[in-house]
Amino acid sequence: MRPSSTKNLRHLIQASLTAAILASGSALAADDPSIKGDLRSNIQAAMDQMIKERTVNGTFKFYDQLKDKVYDLKLVELHDGIVKKGDYYVSCADFVDSRGNKVDMDFLVLPSDGKLLATQAIMHKVDGKKRKYHLED
Repeated sequence: MRPSSTKNLRHLIQASLTAAILASGSALAADDPSIKGDLRSNIQAAMDQMIKERTVNGTFKFYDQLKDKVYDLKLVELHDGIVKKGDYYVSCADFVDSRGNKVDMDFLVLPSDGKLLATQAIMHKVDGKKRKYHLED
């Protein structure tokens, strides 16, 4: 497969996954009380690890496909709320961008080989305004 075909296939798979989660509805402000103990801690640890791995020079790098822009975000805090969407656990984190705007990011966490792995970050809100593609209706 040509590199551009692989890249296009990867984007198609990511878009399909995001669309499937978007179609599933329900608010992320909710919290599933059955997700507790080590599971809850490990979900948040997976989010924290992803954020650390994508942090360069003190900022979490996030490419926004809607605006064709890379954001430099600083982590403020991980949210406590966690819900399950299909095979994924979803939780949020608050960031601020380089202009001081509050940015709410959703993270998709998936069980993989006996551990949890954060696989996707999605920009949910900027300064309290929901974006076109977010994980709640």
